[in-house]
Amino acid sequence: MKESGQIAEIVHVLQNDGRKSMGGAQIATALKLRGQDRQRLQKVLGQMADDGLIVAARNGRYSLGGPSDLVTGRISVARSGDGFIDMPDGQGSVRVNRREMGNALPGDEVVVRIDKTVEDDGMHGKLVRVLKRGAETIVGVLKTTGKFLYVVPINPSYKRDFYVPEPNGARVDDRVVVRFTRWDDKHVNPEGEIIEVLGASDNPSLDTIAIIRQYEYAEEFPKEVLREVEKSDGLLRQPGNREDLRRLFVITIDPVDARDFDDGLSLEKVADGNMELGVHIADVSHFVRPGTQVDAEARRRGNSVYFSDKVLPMLPEGLSNGICSLVPDADRLAFSVFLTIDSDGRIVGRRFGRTIIRSKLRLAYKQALAVLEGRTDSSHTELGISSEQVGLLKSISSLAQLFRRRRFDEFALELDVPEYEIVVKADGTVSDIRPVENDISHQMVEECMIAANEAVDAELSDRMLPLIHRVHAPPKPEKIDDLMEKLVVLGCKPGDLHDRKAIARFLVKEKDNPLGLEIKTAVLRSMNRAEYSSAALGHYGLAKSRYAHFTSPIRRYPDLVVHRILAAMLEGARTPYSLGELGVISKECSLTEQRAEEAERALEEIKKYRLLEQEAGDKKVEPRRAVVVKAMDFGAFVELPDLGLQGLIHISKLHKGYVRYSATGGGVLRAGSRVFKVGTELTVRVVRVDLERRRVDFEPAPRA
Repeated sequence: MKESGQIAEIVHVLQNDGRKSMGGAQIATALKLRGQDRQRLQKVLGQMADDGLIVAARNGRYSLGGPSDLVTGRISVARSGDGFIDMPDGQGSVRVNRREMGNALPGDEVVVRIDKTVEDDGMHGKLVRVLKRGAETIVGVLKTTGKFLYVVPINPSYKRDFYVPEPNGARVDDRVVVRFTRWDDKHVNPEGEIIEVLGASDNPSLDTIAIIRQYEYAEEFPKEVLREVEKSDGLLRQPGNREDLRRLFVITIDPVDARDFDDGLSLEKVADGNMELGVHIADVSHFVRPGTQVDAEARRRGNSVYFSDKVLPMLPEGLSNGICSLVPDADRLAFSVFLTIDSDGRIVGRRFGRTIIRSKLRLAYKQALAVLEGRTDSSHTELGISSEQVGLLKSISSLAQLFRRRRFDEFALELDVPEYEIVVKADGTVSDIRPVENDISHQMVEECMIAANEAVDAELSDRMLPLIHRVHAPPKPEKIDDLMEKLVVLGCKPGDLHDRKAIARFLVKEKDNPLGLEIKTAVLRSMNRAEYSSAALGHYGLAKSRYAHFTSPIRRYPDLVVHRILAAMLEGARTPYSLGELGVISKECSLTEQRAEEAERALEEIKKYRLLEQEAGDKKVEPRRAVVVKAMDFGAFVELPDLGLQGLIHISKLHKGYVRYSATGGGVLRAGSRVFKVGTELTVRVVRVDLERRRVDFEPAPRA
């Protein structure tokens, strides 16, 4: 074991053991060390004590010192260069000033010591040691000073360039993959070697592969995994004891280009005038068994990753797009949640079962919306759907809207920020980017999935069974204090937002504010991340005390785990996971989810900047609507609501003459007859784009 890796494991053992201190032999046993490895451990422990990582007592025992002195975790880096480490209890984060970052890079596992001498509301720390590099490689663009070669990382969180000794076949301005080699002195840049040349940095067709390399994703599945999948067809012919629901009208609704259909909906009348809503989920657990190569690879990946022009699936396509996918007019194995709904639209009962279904219809969201809004012809021949089936679809939508209203009556937070549909041509250029509206077709599916997820958690929790919960911890009071100050700068009157009811009411009040996206983003940044946990901590944002992920086992590993636990319950078998195992899987999947979100967001940003790059200097392009979000003495920062991007209008572009600046109220710029302050709406044109640094400069478009 490498020393840095062993140090990380020692810190974790001391953190999680529960005793105040441990002896060397106890640590060795916990690490399962034998022979010479046990002897070497004493040297490592002594060095850690000398470095201040642990405290050595006279009786030969070791501890981490004060309970809150040391924090270990994965460090993220803001655009300012400051680092942040999430606290182990999910309550906030520790800020590491950029001057105290030492030789840490984004994603590294580090040890930070809390600095109690800093007197303000937040927690500050100093880097003690890098335990493990977050990545072995980085992707960047090769540059030269004339004498030296260096690589500028495409991830703007990296605040250092990498020196490279040789081009290794690359040309200046090529995108390259660099293997990290050394960084001994924080006062000079890290060093690396070019191991792969991707191609010219101005070639948009290479954007996706650059992000795949940056986040070290595997494009292909191991051969042994694919060999197992080839044998899975036989399992489809061995369904076991299941409820046959092939008579039911089951419909799937997904994005137009989706191929992995993991959920379907049905609705039928039952006794006492009630309705039974069926949420039918692909029974991946029937095909992916514990202990198989497929399961090990799915757990390693944790989730699927969705790019604008490519999907990196959690499961091989033979499963994800094949025998697991609920394609129309094919017998498929499902895990069904049945919710009994009374005449008031309330859920009064639940049951679960492994089923066989046959999807009767597949609609894209736009098609479903047209049906729900009555925008198709009366016979609906173009969709192959009868008037009776249209009525069922509208009934499901009405139920979903009831669920939604009740959620918000419980003060759930409406924090939906726009998702974007990015249309990419074969050469990688962007033809269009448009926000995906959260309309009633999306809400119908979303609310039914939320109801099913809640029902599964409630059932398993009532039976005292361990499971993976989807949790969202309440925000720290200091974060809400910061949020309230930020909202005042944005021109809002938030009042006291220290409870969820107040936040929910505030979001409703500001729903139509031109700064709506900036407001929601500010609220989101004050919140903790939703994550997975073996502890039932509740979901703050959804206003749910019990919540799990069950409805997407094709693309999320925690859902597959919950399926197995529910299946064991139905069979009367022993639950397949211990609480400790679920805790480990929860941490793993929280990290893989975070990495996937970062990768997806990175490519989305690049494509947005590519589109603006195409518009730069072109007076024929229609100006874009913008809103001022901050005014400074050097210019105004604006946001494009239709893209969710911010950029700068430099003061030199505001007015040819004198521009006056006032720092009051979030900043005010007076340029001739025009005033630019927070909330000012205008139209802008693109001046220049810095793709590597992810920056864009605008100028005001002439007023009509």
